[in-house]
Amino acid sequence: MKFAIVGAGAIGGLLGAKLARAGEDVALIARGSHLAAIRERGLRLEAGENAFTVHPPVSDDPAEIGVVDVVIIALKAHSLPPFVERLKPLLGVETTVVTAMNGLPWWYFYRHGGEWEGTTLSSLDPGGVIANTIGVERVMGCIVFPSAEIPAPGVIRHVEGNRFSLGEPDGAKSERAVRISQALIGAGFRAPIRTRIRHDIWVKLIGNMVFNPLSALTGATLREIAEHPPSRELAREMMIEAIGVAEKLGIELDITVDQRIEGARKVGGHKTSMLQDLEAGKPLELECMVGAVLELGRLVRVPMPRTEAVYAAAKLLDQVRAQGR
Repeated sequence: MKFAIVGAGAIGGLLGAKLARAGEDVALIARGSHLAAIRERGLRLEAGENAFTVHPPVSDDPAEIGVVDVVIIALKAHSLPPFVERLKPLLGVETTVVTAMNGLPWWYFYRHGGEWEGTTLSSLDPGGVIANTIGVERVMGCIVFPSAEIPAPGVIRHVEGNRFSLGEPDGAKSERAVRISQALIGAGFRAPIRTRIRHDIWVKLIGNMVFNPLSALTGATLREIAEHPPSRELAREMMIEAIGVAEKLGIELDITVDQRIEGARKVGGHKTSMLQDLEAGKPLELECMVGAVLELGRLVRVPMPRTEAVYAAAKLLDQVRAQGR
């Protein structure tokens, strides 16, 4: 299969490097100094004492890559709507689009069934531009568990984790899911095919939608939020609100709020991706992690006052920072 990694940053670069080393036909879409460094020296992956460099094709223009079998989108969620039109040259009749992105996916209600089937979430896909351009029938879900960072242009540091869970929106164990899973496994990842991908999305989401904005607002690590009694209680109450939304959508989580918080505490002094983005001067991924959950709360009529308050504060922080103040 031929792969294109759209957004070859920390996670996309990790995927691209290991797929390339495994002999897969993979091309990278990158930009800026990262693109220039990969062109000049190749893409280097560091994992503890192990390191290697690969030299896959790389461009900032999907038209230079052409049609591929699998597009893996590893962009920040807010970067996709303005970029999506440029993806068209990658898309053939049978191209699969794997969304390796944070938060709630824009295709959430595709093949969902029930009264909300086909609902478009304006916080994720304003005007339905993503669905209309990519085509929801191409989509395969993916939940990203590894942690990685870019210590220098052209270099990816793999911090921990190696699981990318895959899942069709309708829960089928399709031939294309099997082929993509096998390619990822061959590259050294764990890539289970999940029949309840929305359940798995929510298990990760109830942590992200709480700890990410709280960390951005406070500068605290996961352990600090979980061990400080007032912030731990706020995190707990926000999770209860989110679980109420999930239950209205037919999701029964097999993990308790206290277990989810304790899992975060055990991660230790880790800065969330949102805090890292804040410190790097990048826009915050608020809509896919928090705004979309609030939109769902309004849809199913579940009040979320604590989440609304944290979202409003984080949104203002992002706005003030963007203005250079």
